[in-house]
Amino acid sequence: MSRVGNNPVPVPANVKVALDGRHLKAEGPKGKLGLDLPPKISAKIDGGKIVLTRDGEDRSARSMHGLARSLVQNVVQGVSVGYTKNLEIHGVGFKANLQGKKLVLNLGKSHPIEYPVPAEIKVTVTDNTRLTVEGSDKQLVGAVCADIRGYAPPEPYKGKGVRYAGENIRRKEGKTAQSKSA
Repeated sequence: MSRVGNNPVPVPANVKVALDGRHLKAEGPKGKLGLDLPPKISAKIDGGKIVLTRDGEDRSARSMHGLARSLVQNVVQGVSVGYTKNLEIHGVGFKANLQGKKLVLNLGKSHPIEYPVPAEIKVTVTDNTRLTVEGSDKQLVGAVCADIRGYAPPEPYKGKGVRYAGENIRRKEGKTAQSKSA
């Protein structure tokens, strides 16, 4: 019995949801999203809620029940409220700026890195070192942040690199000079 999967997904008043066979479509103030339901999972719209049921009691159906409910919840929340992640850039001379739909990152390499921002994502740069990534698709927002962070992940000695806001970096102690005693 899936505890997560049995909970209905509430649909806010400003969101329109439609089922087309196994495809769920949601439209709200933040955009439009679609989702193909996993096999053995069916959904129905009941008033202001989406109720998900599984078509069997086998292991794969049980495991997909909670996952499908979470994915539907992410779609509904994405089109109504949206998702936001913040990144910070640490390091001397490390900076970012936005040129049209390209994010130009100077991260201590011999060349600037140009990252093409997907059309569904909005990136804002403040103070040349703080990035805000916004969008309606939770997976895409996370993937864009992971791509940007992947160019220069924080290193453990000085903490330079791109990190999530509030991320704790475990710092290591560097080498120490030892005196020669004879």
